[in-house]
Parts: sequence; structure tokens; C-alpha cells
Amino acid sequence: MKNKLIVGVIAVVVVIGGIVLLQQSGTGNKVLAGSFSTDITGLPEAISSEMVELKNGDTYDLTASIVKKTIGNSVVKMLAYNGMIPGPMIKVQQGAEVTLNFTNNTDVDTTIHSHGVRLENKFDGVPDMTQKEVKPGESFTYKVKFPDEGMYWYHPHIREDYAQELGLYGNYLVTPNDPNYWSPVNREVALFVDDILIENGKIATFSKVSADRTLMGRFGNTMLVNGETDYALKAKAGEVIRFYITNSANTRVFNLSIPGAKMKLVGADGGKYERETWSDGVILSPSERAVVEVLFASAGSYKLEHKTPDRTYTLGTIAVANEKIETSFEKEFLTLRSNKDIQSEIDAFRSSFSKPADKRLKLTIDMGMDMQGMMQNNTGGHNMNMMGGGEMMSNSEMVASGDPIEWEENNTAMNTMSNPEMMKWVIQDEDTGKKNMDIDWKFKVGDKVKIKITNDPKSMHPMQHPIHFHGQRFLVLSTNGKPSDNLVWKDTTLIQNGDTVEILVEMTNPGEWMAHCHIAEHLEASMMFGFKVE
Repeated sequence: MKNKLIVGVIAVVVVIGGIVLLQQSGTGNKVLAGSFSTDITGLPEAISSEMVELKNGDTYDLTASIVKKTIGNSVVKMLAYNGMIPGPMIKVQQGAEVTLNFTNNTDVDTTIHSHGVRLENKFDGVPDMTQKEVKPGESFTYKVKFPDEGMYWYHPHIREDYAQELGLYGNYLVTPNDPNYWSPVNREVALFVDDILIENGKIATFSKVSADRTLMGRFGNTMLVNGETDYALKAKAGEVIRFYITNSANTRVFNLSIPGAKMKLVGADGGKYERETWSDGVILSPSERAVVEVLFASAGSYKLEHKTPDRTYTLGTIAVANEKIETSFEKEFLTLRSNKDIQSEIDAFRSSFSKPADKRLKLTIDMGMDMQGMMQNNTGGHNMNMMGGGEMMSNSEMVASGDPIEWEENNTAMNTMSNPEMMKWVIQDEDTGKKNMDIDWKFKVGDKVKIKITNDPKSMHPMQHPIHFHGQRFLVLSTNGKPSDNLVWKDTTLIQNGDTVEILVEMTNPGEWMAHCHIAEHLEASMMFGFKVE
């Protein structure tokens, strides 16, 4: 093991059948390979996000820098765009092009990736593919054009596990050209849901050499909404609010609801669904977005909750006052719209839905001997999955348990030990056998490419993967053979453990692009490939 990392582990022992599989001891936030500083001396305070409205042709200066922020009872070092966590929400009209003059004043190389935006390839922010990394003290100019309405976001594409986790993320709100695109509401509110790992009053240490926790990803122990542990919103009885929700966590999947309020699911990554539907909540994997409209019919205190099979987290509070609103949109809210414009747009693709898959991918893992030894010792060579409390569960048992999402870190010791030298997460082309960056797909503008993606439940550690395609958009056609009955344009979709998902990618944007798992630590552990559109 070249870069052995031990982070925040105190006397951890895993014993199976009387055999010690893993014994680890350490103190505090020790990292043997060298770590980023956590010092907050002299740092400016982070401020809350503000909206910046830009018009076609405008130029805006965006600077990433080091700040300090109070989270709970701790004051910690973080990173921010223009001093804000989240970064400024950039509001633009659909079709507009703006110039972002970016400067990196952080302690790590970085770029800006405009997630989900079908922009010109050279401004996609992928190091060694579309641009050189922006080193501390350097600058880069991005020209970003926004062809599609909806909510998008921007974040780094180098060491996301560190830089994004520490606060480098912000939204783009793209206003539709059609003023009736969305139903009328009283307000629009953007929410980033996130988590962060705090140990001994500091954010858990990051190695400068490489990511850690690459097996399951870095789960936080502190929940954040728009960077705050105590998010609060005030509303009036009868108010209808449209929430644009983005999951910026490294690995955590959120299951979000507002008990007592009536919720309607209206959109996702790339705009509207074909039909509006009532919803009790939404599941969002890292980088996915959901657009929901919520009616707060009566006064009271409402909780924004994240629910897992084992517990419920309160993420924030909406205090609804018994005050009269100027205009009521309750009638419009209670009408479920059928979006003929989206249905008509998708009609052009329906003839490709039933064709055989053009490409087939498998999501799996390759482990080094050190990692395999830890996971297979005393199991007779069977693939095993490490569960909470030091128990081992076979993959077949895990699938049969009916929970194909890892909602929490299920073995801290093994996850903390894992790094890219010990294991590689794999996207494999099932037809050629090629893996990750050896995959060499080529397409032409106008191609409608059907891709079948299987998340291997028999791998050494099966878990969910949010798969993101750069520069293009796609439709999720089916899951485990069941056709999707309400389509929406996506750029990221969650492939749960054991699932097979078919997507149809519209190749419209020429250039060399990346597709990858959006768990930040999995990306750092090689789970990515490139494709060309000519």
C-alpha cells in the first residue's frame, strides 16, 4: 500500500469468527501522507449566498478563496466562491452567454465545471481533457452559454472530495424564455443539501496526496442546508413556494420531505417532467436536482426532513405565519399540469426507445490484494460486504435485504483505510472489456445512443452510483425492464445496487467529454471514462 492513510480512527478492531480482520489505532485527525491545513488564523468569515443576475454578454468575476465558517459549535476552515457558501447563485435568461473571469486563491489546483450545462467543450472544466488545471494564484476565463432552462450548478473538477466538500459549489438558475413554462408561485427558493464530517472541532483531515474513504465515500456527521445546520425559512399561510434542490454531498443520498405540507414534483436536472405528480418526497443522489412546488396551506412549523430506514434527520424549519398573502396560487397548484411542450419534444426520440442497446456498461470494483485480504479473510473466498457493527453480509444477502442504497457509512475503519492505491472503482464496457479511461467511444452529432448500465450486485462491494454525462442530456427509459412512465431530461441518474437502467443520450454537443460516478471519492478512484462527439 503506497499511501497508507489513517484518519480519525481510535482503537478500531473488526473480528469475524474469532479472527482479527482489521486492527487499527490512531489519534485525532492524523494523516500519514501529509494533509491540507485546518488553521483558521486570519481567515475572513464566510457569508451567505446572494443572487447575481447576469444578462447576455455580461462579465462576472468569480474568485475561489479560503475562509472560516461557524458550523454548530466549531469554527472551521472552508473554501468559498466570492466569500459565499454556497457560492453566488447566477441567474440568467435561457440562451444567454456570460463570461466568468475565474481566479483561484485556494490551496489546491482547481477548475470550474458547469454541471449539466451544454456549453462549449473547451469551457467544461475537466483537467487534462478540456483545459489545464488552474493553480493557486492563477486565473482562467470561461464563456458559458445556457441553452436549457432549469437549475444547474458549478463546482471544481479536481479533488472534488476536498474542494467541493469544503464549500466550492453554487447554482445557475436559467429562466425559461416561455413565461408560462412553470406554474405561477409566490416565491422561488434554492436549496443545497449537503453533509460534512467534523472531528474534534475541525473538518476531518484531507490528504494532499490523494483522496481517502474511496470505498464508500466520505459520509458527514453534520447535515447542512445552504451551508447551515439550522436552516430556517419564513412563509405565509397559503403560500406556494417552488424549491430548486441540489445535492452537493460527496456520497450521501438524501430522501427529502416536508411532512404536513402538500408537495408536487414538477422538474429535475434539465427542466420539466412530462406530467406534474403529487409526491411525499424526493430521493436525490449527489449532483441530482429536483424541482418541487409546496403549498403551505395553514400556519405552523414545518420540518424539512431527510428520512432513512433507520432514522430521521431534521434539516431545517419553515415557519408559516397566519398572515394574508397578496395573491393566492392555491388553485393553480392543485391542478396537475400535463406538459404538452415536453411531451412533444420527447416525441422525436420515442422511436429509439425500443431499439437494442448501442452500448452496455457494468459498474463494479477492482481491489488490490490488501483490500481483498481484509474483505475475504475467513469467508472461504466468497465476495462479502462489510456492514455496520463489524458484521459481514454476502452480496446475495445484501440484495435480498431490499435496501439497495447505502444511507450511512457502514464500516468506518475499512472505509477510512481505503484509498486509490488499494482499489479502483470501475466502469466497464461489457462488449469490449475496456475499463474506465481505456474506453474509447466515438459518436456523431445527432446520434441517439441507447446505453444499458448494470450495477453489479456480485462485486466485492456493491453500492449505488450516480452516473453523470458531461455536455449532453439523456432520458431514463427503464429500470430493471420497467419503462419509465414520466420522462424528464437528466444529466445524472442514480443506479442503485443490483439495478439495470437504460438511458437514451442525445448527442448534440461536439467535443471530448467525460462520464463518471458523481461520488467524489469514486471519481478520485478512477470511476470515469471519456467519449467523443464529432
